[in-house]
Amino acid sequence: MNMESKKKKNTHEIDMLHGPLGGKIFMFSLPLALTSILQQLFNSADLAVVGRFSSSAALAAVGDNSAPINLIVSLFVGLALGVNVVIGTLIGQGKEERVNEAVSTIFMVSLICGVILLPLGQLVARPLLTVMGTPDDVMDLALLYLRIYFFATPFIMIYNFTSSVLRAKGDSARPLIALAVSGVINIFLNLFFVIRCGMSVDGVALATVISNIISAVMVVIFLIREPGAFHLSLRHLTLKGEYLKTLFRIGIPAGLQGTVFSLSNVVIQSAINSFGSSAIAGTTAAQNFEYMCYFIVNAFSQAAVTFTAQNYGAGQYRRCRKVFLLSMLIGESLTFSLSMIFWIFRGELIQIFTTDQEVIAYAMIRMMIVSNWEIGTGSYEIPAGCLRGMGISVAPTVFVVFGSCIFRLIYIATVFARTHDFFILTIVYPISWAITGTMVLIFYFVKRRKMFGSADAR
Repeated sequence: MNMESKKKKNTHEIDMLHGPLGGKIFMFSLPLALTSILQQLFNSADLAVVGRFSSSAALAAVGDNSAPINLIVSLFVGLALGVNVVIGTLIGQGKEERVNEAVSTIFMVSLICGVILLPLGQLVARPLLTVMGTPDDVMDLALLYLRIYFFATPFIMIYNFTSSVLRAKGDSARPLIALAVSGVINIFLNLFFVIRCGMSVDGVALATVISNIISAVMVVIFLIREPGAFHLSLRHLTLKGEYLKTLFRIGIPAGLQGTVFSLSNVVIQSAINSFGSSAIAGTTAAQNFEYMCYFIVNAFSQAAVTFTAQNYGAGQYRRCRKVFLLSMLIGESLTFSLSMIFWIFRGELIQIFTTDQEVIAYAMIRMMIVSNWEIGTGSYEIPAGCLRGMGISVAPTVFVVFGSCIFRLIYIATVFARTHDFFILTIVYPISWAITGTMVLIFYFVKRRKMFGSADAR
């Protein structure tokens, strides 16, 4: 049985090497975007429950933790991006018989990352919140939430890496199913712990830990039951150097990008904290909607990585060019459409989280400036995904670090320091996206012309 017939028999797999690309990119990206959006909705449920049934301080405490959590987790989650390239390249080169070793290696890496993150998070929780200038009326609750949350990190790592294995072969539906099941359980646990048991941030944190355990276990079971090359055998785990090399070459720069990016967000969060708990709570509420818009961009960026990796590995450069064009057109269009929906219904949406008028005022400013311009992230995320699919990870990392990180730090130290205005602080996001997108797009087109040669014009 040849490789093509095998693919046709696998209903969970998308053939990325043959046929029209638009529908396949959309069908791959949609479950991935829905997975992240669904996850954000469950996080929003955490915020809505504490904001409505506990206090604004509890809402601020949970929201204040997003930046430090992302700072610590980003490096390890970035490694998961290398999974798409490792497996996608093997498929593109017709070496599916070696995928099993790669799957085993990837699972072992996820375990190791989780074991490292759990104690690391406990050690740095208080220092991070202190450096961020977390207000006194929020500190104790924020620290409690963060320390409980980090017990979920081993399972977050397992879910991210094993889900990337499934997505690398075109199966983005089953990770969505796992997250949907765990998310529904998370909502019920939130309500039970906070309303029924009288808990606060500790209740939503505990619910988060339990739900992450469930989603990780489900995806691992999917791989254990997977036939053929993608089967995971817990009795025959291994670490193969050749796969680790590619995983680290692609994943570490992506992880460092996420870490430095999160560091700049920690600095921005510190600036937000200077306006008090109402600004923190308002920003927290508004961020839910901008994250959902960004997740569409991120889904098409991951599709660009996976589709480009397979087609580049197969030497199909013309299809790589089409992957970029279609990912940009579809991804940016959907992102803009969702951001407009959020803006139209902004009043009703913000009141899901709070009825405090001062908190709502800050949230409206944030939505106007950030959520409405989230398409700016696509100008660098999607071409960076294509570059990583081509095996280039350092260059886009450098551009993103400069445009979206270093620039933001300089801006806060100069422009914001002189004005101390919430509006002036918030516009740093679209400005930095424009700078970063310009640099990454120019580099992508120049590099593509050199690597694809005459094939790019055919």
